[in-house]
Amino acid sequence: MRERQTMRKKTFGLVLERLLGFVLLAAAFPHPAWPQGLSQKVTITYPSRSIVSIDLFIAQDKGFFREEGLDVQLVQVRGNVAIAAALTGEVHGIAGVGTVIRAIERSDVPFKVLVVNLKRPLFWLVARPEFSSIKALKGKNLGTTTFGGAQHVAAARLLRKGGLDPEKDITVIVAGDVPAQLQALVSGAIQVAALSPPTVITARDKFKMRILGSAVEEFPSLQNGIAITGKLLAERRDLAKRILRARARANRYFWENEKGSSEILARYLKVEFPVALESYRLSRSAFTTDGIPTEDEVSEYLQMEAQLLGLPKAVPASKVFDFSLQREVNQEIGTK
Repeated sequence: MRERQTMRKKTFGLVLERLLGFVLLAAAFPHPAWPQGLSQKVTITYPSRSIVSIDLFIAQDKGFFREEGLDVQLVQVRGNVAIAAALTGEVHGIAGVGTVIRAIERSDVPFKVLVVNLKRPLFWLVARPEFSSIKALKGKNLGTTTFGGAQHVAAARLLRKGGLDPEKDITVIVAGDVPAQLQALVSGAIQVAALSPPTVITARDKFKMRILGSAVEEFPSLQNGIAITGKLLAERRDLAKRILRARARANRYFWENEKGSSEILARYLKVEFPVALESYRLSRSAFTTDGIPTEDEVSEYLQMEAQLLGLPKAVPASKVFDFSLQREVNQEIGTK
């Protein structure tokens, strides 16, 4: 009997000691890792293998999603497929917000853009070596990821600036994501594409493709971030906030750690470190620091979209964006 009482005391003491340990851990870390059994399975889509999705790669690699109790699966799909999957509940977040914005403008789909990661278009117009000018591309094939997506729009604007009518002088072909488009350029299936880093660097250095223009300084392009359905935002606001908090911590890491971010980019996109480092330095200024573009950037972008789509007037920003959760997250983690 005495042995049983002793064992009970030891067991109770061990349990109490472990509980106290959990309390101390909770006090030490504002966002502790959630127990594995309580993790929420989440699917987030991204449109292409390029630096534009670096925030998601960092959040996955550094464990920021896991520390928010999220078991995140990153899935690469085209924007229209992502929208359809989100409407059925199979997808929780869409990183390619440019396609979502256009869908809202065209058909009033029930989405909200909660954060914008990229405020400038990270696309360079790349042509096969035999084409030394944009005008020489008349009658040729342009590769793109999605009709009407951010990449397609950027390419069309650059072609128009170079003297071509992108609707009459060029044939547009869906040719996969950016790395797949480079392979299509190499094979000759397409003659021109708007490529993002690091693929544009590989195209230039390894395959001697011609860089005929850059869209970075031409116009705003709110093409990447996180968009979710209005239903999910209303019913699972806590889940949305955890996704945003993990992404915001990743974005802070991106801005503060050149070497670490470049290493993650090299690993996820399977490129050499020098290529990843140049991609980082080439692209850094195009990203937002706090996930929220300025009112002027939003207004200019929506006005530009209205012109491209032939709308009588721009869609109100409140119909597309809701940055309230991102502002809460920024205040919590001290992002300015």
